[in-house]
Amino acid sequence: MIEERIVSMAVEKEKGLLSPEIAESIKKFIHYLSEKNFSSYTLRNYGQALTEFFSWGKWQTSREVGKEECRNYLYFLSKKPDLKHSSIRLRFAALRSFFKFYYQHQKQGKENPLSGLSLPKFYRTLPRYLSLEQIRALLDAPRQKWEKEKGKGTKSKWKEWQWKRDQAWLETLYGGGIRVGELCALKRKNFFPAELALLVEGKRKKERFCIIGKVATATICDYLKICPYESEFLFVSSRGKPLTPRFFQLALKEYLMIAGLDQSISPHKLRHTFATHLLEGGADLRSIQELLGHSHLSTTQIYTSVSAEHLRASYQRAHPRAQ
Repeated sequence: MIEERIVSMAVEKEKGLLSPEIAESIKKFIHYLSEKNFSSYTLRNYGQALTEFFSWGKWQTSREVGKEECRNYLYFLSKKPDLKHSSIRLRFAALRSFFKFYYQHQKQGKENPLSGLSLPKFYRTLPRYLSLEQIRALLDAPRQKWEKEKGKGTKSKWKEWQWKRDQAWLETLYGGGIRVGELCALKRKNFFPAELALLVEGKRKKERFCIIGKVATATICDYLKICPYESEFLFVSSRGKPLTPRFFQLALKEYLMIAGLDQSISPHKLRHTFATHLLEGGADLRSIQELLGHSHLSTTQIYTSVSAEHLRASYQRAHPRAQ
């Protein structure tokens, strides 16, 4: 699989610092995660975290790692000023999972060296989101770009179907709250215009029906009518190939600039915007959880804090006794 090849490349890159036994153990662990349908992002991040850890320690076998070594590594990471607590916790999540797998595979009763280790507290920041006015400006940006491109005549490399495509995927990101990885993997056969919905493959290959609304559905239909390629994928490049996360990141950056918005906003912020606007519009938390594809309600509850902040700010601006 492509995810396993990515990790194998990372392991090979550190080959001089990893013993053959450890390199092989990491590859087996990543293969195990792949079979469990973990996402390519998780495989990549876990593979990188493990190669960094074992390269740092220069151990010959995983059995050499004990609680003291793990505490020393935690201290080492905590001294890095640019490393967030969430990044440290991610590294240790990878280590904890690896050692659990390793000792089960080795059929040894040795305790996980990370058991009982206290990690830095995770401070969940409130997700950023766009206002209705900002989202309207962003969704109108592909049309504005097309108006300029039309003025170039035959010199323009951009075709009408491409701006229709970009308007469609922007509307889909906001209208359905889907992840950019899910957007890349969307198939035409999983678009159901009559139901105003998409069948989306989420994390660990879990499928869910995603309601996208009339506007997003209409823009997808308009795009498909004039798209010159017959591809199994819903959104394709100028050569008819599936679009990549990098494409969406760069394209969104351009549209944010056209709309006069902060260009550091990521595609995932449209997912946050989707959830926040639903909550502010009166949708219940359970429905939002289903639409987002969250396994646990606690993950969705962060948006209640965002909504509370919005209400508090509105009160401060509007009520005469707020100050």
